[in-house]
Amino acid sequence: MNNLGLWWEALSGIEKVYWALALPFTLFFLIQLAMTFLGGPETDLADVDTEIEADFGLGSQFFTIRNLISFFTIFSWTGLACLDNGFSTGSTLFYSSLAGLGMMILMTLLFYGFSRLKEEGNFNIQNAKGHIGHVYLSIPAKRQGTGKVQIKVQGSLHELEALSDEEEPLPTHTIVEVEEVLDGDVLCVKKSARSS
Repeated sequence: MNNLGLWWEALSGIEKVYWALALPFTLFFLIQLAMTFLGGPETDLADVDTEIEADFGLGSQFFTIRNLISFFTIFSWTGLACLDNGFSTGSTLFYSSLAGLGMMILMTLLFYGFSRLKEEGNFNIQNAKGHIGHVYLSIPAKRQGTGKVQIKVQGSLHELEALSDEEEPLPTHTIVEVEEVLDGDVLCVKKSARSS
């Protein structure tokens, strides 16, 4: 224990910062990795990531808890490697930030690809007919343009393009029913009786 204290005291301020980030974030990263690939129980962190991804697509998948853990893990270990090889503080910060961002981009693309494969492999838009959902982006009247609806089909929530034959536009949060699926995987929806 005394040796550990001496080792810590011998570190520079920047080394202490990198070590303070490396140890907990590596532990979080390993737990996250094990849960992802070994099929561990769902956690609140996974739920938060799923909600963010479902709502906003690829752009928001970049800023998830999973990616932040990955960033700080790679950032800290790259920083320690740079300092160990005699890099200046400025160069160390630059290279460790670059490595962390690279890891975030890689994780974003990897999980986005997995989610697209899962969705494309299992989801049949024809199964949306007759289902109830709500307007996510307002839908113009009389097929004058498209909006978006959120609808649960085959057990998962989907955000799909939709138009309507209604005389009035369908504003956000209106409850709608899918009448048919048109070419191009666009839904034709009508205001549901549940809206009244």
